[in-house]
Amino acid sequence: MSEQFRRKTPSEILESISNIKRGRLKIILGAVSGSGKTYHMLLEGNELKERGIDVVVGVVNKSCSGTLEQLGSLELIPTIEWEQNGHIEQDIDLEKIYKRNPEVVLIDRLAHKNHIHAKNATRLDDVKELINNEISVITTLNIYELKGVKKVAEQLLNVSLHVEVTLPEDTLTKADEVRLLDVTPEAILKRLQKGEISEQDECPLQFYNNGNLATLRELSLRFLAEEVEEDLTEQREQEGLMGPSGATERILVCVQYHWNGSILIRRGDQIAKRLGGEFLIASFIPLSKKLSKEEEIFKSSMQKLVNKLNGSFFEIIMNGDEIAEGIVGFSMQNRITRIILGQSKKPVWEEVVNGSIVNKIMRKSKSIDVYIMADRVKAFGERTIPAIKKDKKKGNPYRRLSNDEMRDKVERVKKGTFKIFIGAAPGVGKTYTMLREANQLKENEMDVVIGLLEAHGRKETIAQVGNLEILPKKRIRYKNVLLEEMDLDAIIIRNPEVVLIDELAHTNVPGNKNQKRYQDVMDILDAGISVISTMNIQHIESLKDSVKQITGVSVRETVPDSILQLSDELELIDISPNALRKRMEEGNIYAMDKVEQSLSHFFKTQNLIALRELALRELADDVDDRLESKKRKEGVRGPWRKDEVIFVCVNLRADSERLIRRGFRIAYRLKAEWYVIFVKHPNERQTDEKLILDKLISLTHRLGGTFELYTTRDRRSVFKEIKKQLQTKKATQIILGQSARTRWQEIVGGSIVARLLREVRHLDVLIVAD
Repeated sequence: MSEQFRRKTPSEILESISNIKRGRLKIILGAVSGSGKTYHMLLEGNELKERGIDVVVGVVNKSCSGTLEQLGSLELIPTIEWEQNGHIEQDIDLEKIYKRNPEVVLIDRLAHKNHIHAKNATRLDDVKELINNEISVITTLNIYELKGVKKVAEQLLNVSLHVEVTLPEDTLTKADEVRLLDVTPEAILKRLQKGEISEQDECPLQFYNNGNLATLRELSLRFLAEEVEEDLTEQREQEGLMGPSGATERILVCVQYHWNGSILIRRGDQIAKRLGGEFLIASFIPLSKKLSKEEEIFKSSMQKLVNKLNGSFFEIIMNGDEIAEGIVGFSMQNRITRIILGQSKKPVWEEVVNGSIVNKIMRKSKSIDVYIMADRVKAFGERTIPAIKKDKKKGNPYRRLSNDEMRDKVERVKKGTFKIFIGAAPGVGKTYTMLREANQLKENEMDVVIGLLEAHGRKETIAQVGNLEILPKKRIRYKNVLLEEMDLDAIIIRNPEVVLIDELAHTNVPGNKNQKRYQDVMDILDAGISVISTMNIQHIESLKDSVKQITGVSVRETVPDSILQLSDELELIDISPNALRKRMEEGNIYAMDKVEQSLSHFFKTQNLIALRELALRELADDVDDRLESKKRKEGVRGPWRKDEVIFVCVNLRADSERLIRRGFRIAYRLKAEWYVIFVKHPNERQTDEKLILDKLISLTHRLGGTFELYTTRDRRSVFKEIKKQLQTKKATQIILGQSARTRWQEIVGGSIVARLLREVRHLDVLIVAD
């Protein structure tokens, strides 16, 4: 915090003045050629021109006639043309641009190598020069044109990408704004079929298949998420915030220089990959301790393993012997979300008297999950974390289908297609994009109507309606007030090919057939009508706790994750936090009287960065899961082997819903079967017991789990019943909440959490932060 009061050095003052005079750099990022980067660059150029900004086009890819239609009235600065291998290449003409001196220049294909006699070697150098001369640049880039990403992409795809020139990995970091153009493989393949994508040197047409496109899409989402994570860290440090942000997973594996250290490291790597998080490895050594020769050997082998897995290794020398304190301090400084430990080797009496490291860690930090890895036992051998369930044995292909099976297959064929546009926050442009896509579908002679539109008075959005048909809303009287809702029956009677339905998470007015709008959508899809819809990332049911941690707001309207999994396409509408806040300031999202409050609460820069990162990672995970389900190739996170069975143990405490949501997210990423278990005993009496139980059961079912309710004679029998069910269901992992009992209460009356840790050492145990 004292940094803000420090006097700037002369060099820092000069740098600040230089930055004031610089132009801005915006990069429109895509996964692959054909994503629509040039189209959107020109679209943005025209929008800036309409707002009175002096914009010119420095160079544009002319291979696609559909894109060139977007040039409109934009002034095109002549380029310097030269021939290479039978192709006409174009360099931007810096002298003509300087003579024209616009405010903004649009420059296509940032990864371009200039002619050997050109002033600068690459287009990136040209762009840097323009920016230093107070001219802003909007440009385009494919993810695999970044040096480090190209290598990773080639390894994942097992192909060689012939990129003209690769750019430094920090290119995105140095840009003032990066916007990812997220496009589904299905959309790109349709463009390919229509001849809208031309042959590229780096990506020949045979390269364009669903598996390759999905892998590059996931790579784009994950890479940008890492960039956004750095912005979030910087923002949180400026505000003096420590600990987990809630937007991403950061795994810390605590190891001793012992034979089982490498097993812990490998498990940590598996968990981090599955959760899409970063993983760190640390060994905490008391200052007085000197490593033995055997420990030095284990240390060396662990460091080699960490380097191989691309982890980060730390050796922390502690002044005292209090390991738990050292682990928690390091975890808070490094924003760790989950600490992974091996099982305690202490005897029961020593843990009861002195307490275990696990209990001490949980008492010192209430915001970090603790994961205790199972002992290697004969029952499981060297178990690895799974993701794809075992394939069921295929039936006889000649067997005649039953009537029910035939009816089910026919229903699935008749169902409409479901696409959802997702944003990190209100105002990113989901409805605008949905309407633009609808107009393109109508131009292709498809019958498209608007079933429900929430324009919120935004002029740009309303202008996109064009000549699309809007179906009238239904009026419902509720508490002497006449309210309007989407007319489900009218949509089904009208029977269009495609219907647009805004704000998927909306709760209907009492009196409708369905309680939620997403249930209306399911009925419409069952009727054979395709649906395009919109929603924000904070409305996903299992992310409710993360969103509350980030924003402090508890979201009331949610959509079960299963609805998103049922969708045929998910597409992210990305925008930088600064650009979104500027839209807010200009009154393009909410009415002007709400702007100041929104900017200082939900739309704080820190919140928007974290929500953007959450959205990028969530979409990346979805892409990876769809890749795995199609089994065309391994996802970015790698292959998986055996089945996992997860048990979430709950009680009637307020945090049980959070435990269930956490259990679902872990089970979904591990592709695991999962149960929620509540063991009731006579002493547990609450007046609202049935209400709480009904909410827990409902949430479990909405998220696709199985709720198990058991009754015992007394509190001491609770553990026996839990252990029995763990054995019966062949559980491999237990998820628990932190104990609410004091240290003294645990010594006198015992603790179910502590007893489970002692007596089920063959299972992994995750203790979720309070």
